[in-house]
Amino acid sequence: MKNFMMRRFVILLLFLSSTFMIFGEVKQLSKKDFLEKVYNYEKNPTEWKFQSSRPCVIDFYATWCGPCKAMAPLLDEISKTYAGKIDVYKIDVDVERELSAVFGIRSIPTLLFCSIGAQPQMAQGAMPKDALVKAIEEILLKK
Repeated sequence: MKNFMMRRFVILLLFLSSTFMIFGEVKQLSKKDFLEKVYNYEKNPTEWKFQSSRPCVIDFYATWCGPCKAMAPLLDEISKTYAGKIDVYKIDVDVERELSAVFGIRSIPTLLFCSIGAQPQMAQGAMPKDALVKAIEEILLKK
């Protein structure tokens, strides 16, 4: 009986640890998701109103883009490092053309940094890890 309970406990721990790792993933955003989680520009087109309770980084990318592919593992790492503090999203510019147009995306990758109570800030081009971490710390976490 003791052995059985120990196995159940270990299985529960494994399940919980794998569940918490999910929260550190980069999430793909559709227009619907963007309107619900980030900013509903259809309801309020003239004033930025960030709708999340947590700051976020949004990666505007394309599947065929070399620099975008180079940024993907870095953003995955960042999402795990800052899990629970920020959200990391990605938007495929070829699929979500309207979102790209709303933000005037002309080159990729483009990162949109959305902090609570402030206007979003943009960075174009692939960023090295130290620059990305600095931007997250200063813009999103205000350290």
